[in-house]
Amino acid sequence: MRRLLPALPLLGVIAVLALSAVPARAQGDAARVVAERRVTARQLDLTVSSPALGRTAGVRLLTPDGWRSRPHRSWPVLWLLHGCCDDYTSWTANTDLAGIPELRRVLVVMPEGGTAGFYSDWRNHGARGAPRWETFHLTELRRLLERSYGAGPGRAVAGLSMGGFGALSYAARHPGMFRAAASYSGVADPLYQQGGPANVLAIVRGQGADPYALWGDPVADRRIWAEHDPYVLAGALRRLPVFLSCGDGTAGPFDPPGATSAYETLFLAESRHVADRLHALGNHRLVTDFYGHGTHEWPYWQRELHRSLPLLLGAMGARG
Repeated sequence: MRRLLPALPLLGVIAVLALSAVPARAQGDAARVVAERRVTARQLDLTVSSPALGRTAGVRLLTPDGWRSRPHRSWPVLWLLHGCCDDYTSWTANTDLAGIPELRRVLVVMPEGGTAGFYSDWRNHGARGAPRWETFHLTELRRLLERSYGAGPGRAVAGLSMGGFGALSYAARHPGMFRAAASYSGVADPLYQQGGPANVLAIVRGQGADPYALWGDPVADRRIWAEHDPYVLAGALRRLPVFLSCGDGTAGPFDPPGATSAYETLFLAESRHVADRLHALGNHRLVTDFYGHGTHEWPYWQRELHRSLPLLLGAMGARG
């Protein structure tokens, strides 16, 4: 989907904690943390055994000041979702996230979402079953974090590209769970007439999966696609603070001369479509940053994270 940037070196000594020190699962909840790894003073990696996925998955936490293992207090939570072809380490590897002062009062959760999982419980041609990314994130992982890692009820969600879709879809499909949502160069409207469905199918196929196992056929199973599409679900977002940003797919300040991105051009059209719908529905808390020149690359997403933080932090009550 895009050129992956090399990960930055990990800082500090990595310590693998004994499994006996990992918080035990609660009765009746089969998802559990099976390993913890301290990456830096504020970064903690979890390995979660997930029935919804049928395997283990990684989650990176950026912990707030004053946090300690099994804390007796809670913090506002920012969920940061990665894009296609990336994983739970990508936000800290490719941005200055860990050094942002405003996030020292917030628990930042960066979960694995599959290289092309699309933040959904896959239909699997009607058979259901794994992978169930939505269930893993919003039921299994959320409960684990609230029980043992200080996650409070004040939540916001943001993501880039496929993760931008996830942020908008999660916020719309689960009213009241998130207080704000932000999409950076997001797949904002999978059913967009000028190429939306073909793009989603190509992304999934490009990662070696059956594209019709996700939501089915975009024509025959349009209802299932619509149940996940932020444009169709815009009514559930109309009272929520929403941040939408995207470039136009041409070379910008962080690109070499002549660079282009067909992804970014499509996602701008999709994001504008969603923005127009939200405006028509009377969302007066919508913020858009359609910044013109720019391609589908990390420097833009880092900048847009900074630009969206006032909206996200304000909604979570994490300012000051």
